[in-house]
Amino acid sequence: MSLRFSLLVSCGAVALALSACTTTPSVPLTPAKPPAITPSVVNPVPAKPAAPEAKDAKDVQAPVFTPVSFAALPGWGRDDMRAAWPAFMASCGVLVKRPDWKESCTIARQVNADSDKAIRQFFEAFFVPNQIVAADGTNSGLVTGYYEPLLHGARKRGGPYQTPLYKVPDDLVTVDLASVYPELKNMRLRGKLVGKKVVPYATRADIERATSVTGKELMWVDDEVEAFFLQVQGSGRVQLTDTQETVRVAYADQNGHPYQSIGRYLVDKGELTMSQASAQGIKAWIAGHPTRKDELFNANPSYVFFKEERLPDPKVGPKGALGVPLTPQRSVAIDSRYVPLGVPVFLSTTQANSDIPMQRLVMAQDTGGAIRGPIRVDYFFGFGAEAAENAGRMKQSGMVWLLLPKQPQ
Repeated sequence: MSLRFSLLVSCGAVALALSACTTTPSVPLTPAKPPAITPSVVNPVPAKPAAPEAKDAKDVQAPVFTPVSFAALPGWGRDDMRAAWPAFMASCGVLVKRPDWKESCTIARQVNADSDKAIRQFFEAFFVPNQIVAADGTNSGLVTGYYEPLLHGARKRGGPYQTPLYKVPDDLVTVDLASVYPELKNMRLRGKLVGKKVVPYATRADIERATSVTGKELMWVDDEVEAFFLQVQGSGRVQLTDTQETVRVAYADQNGHPYQSIGRYLVDKGELTMSQASAQGIKAWIAGHPTRKDELFNANPSYVFFKEERLPDPKVGPKGALGVPLTPQRSVAIDSRYVPLGVPVFLSTTQANSDIPMQRLVMAQDTGGAIRGPIRVDYFFGFGAEAAENAGRMKQSGMVWLLLPKQPQ
């Protein structure tokens, strides 16, 4: 749901935070790296990822990764491994290029994808679960949800289609700092040139009033509220009435301003309670306060620009930060400063707005501007009305284990 200074597809679940995820790489300050492995040895021991050092005032001490047995994972034996396997193989398409993952991902190609038993044996033979425990001893965190929305639009402005989705403006400048400061690899600054200086780019409010984006309209949609939430999700689909086609609009870039939660804004203003600050609750508030819509939207200075992509197979999800299509209910967004992109993650939480357990193997394939912290997960529900409903209400507590390759003693 990728905010994608990091944004990513973002969350319809506003947790009170309307958590944002998107489908493009975030900008981790120090990406976590799993250790090298040699899985074909006797009596392997669990690998422990090097915990990244905190880099900003909001960060605290690095989390602890505690190795446990698979028997300690709640619900591990009940999960259908076959449902998780396609997402894992998609991750392996990227991870296999890394020496520490090459052998396990190569062997995975020989596993019977139709056998739950064979898949489970593979994971138990080649991986060790590592529970993430925060530096303060906390072993649970927030689990929200995101989805791929459907909007209605047209290529030309007219009738109900008055809200533009913009392409990347010509004056948006991205500065990659890695060439000068290697420790800031993947850290990028966004702005615009004024004379010889790079200054901050326009905020959401400024962009809405600016003429610099005129002519950069990608298409027009019929609902300003849904267009805002599309930016929070990071990508979506648009059904074009004038050309009778459905296309995907994917994250292309962002104005460089940090994402600010409009759910949090309403809570801080005393307009909603924490329990009311779901996507559904926020939309209901907007419907009851139409004259304050711009005030609310402009509380989030972040603005997302899109690009159009073909939709040859409606069953295939949008690409996440890892660069592979997201798998409904088996892909999650994480904070890649702590959790390496691509790794298998065992998640123990509950279903949206429920006490019913939801314990399953998922893949860390996305990131998001509001997904911050070691035990912070945004669960991709997929596409459609049911996915939107569940994502909008997902604000649960959960625990996380990383499945990391074994290494020799």
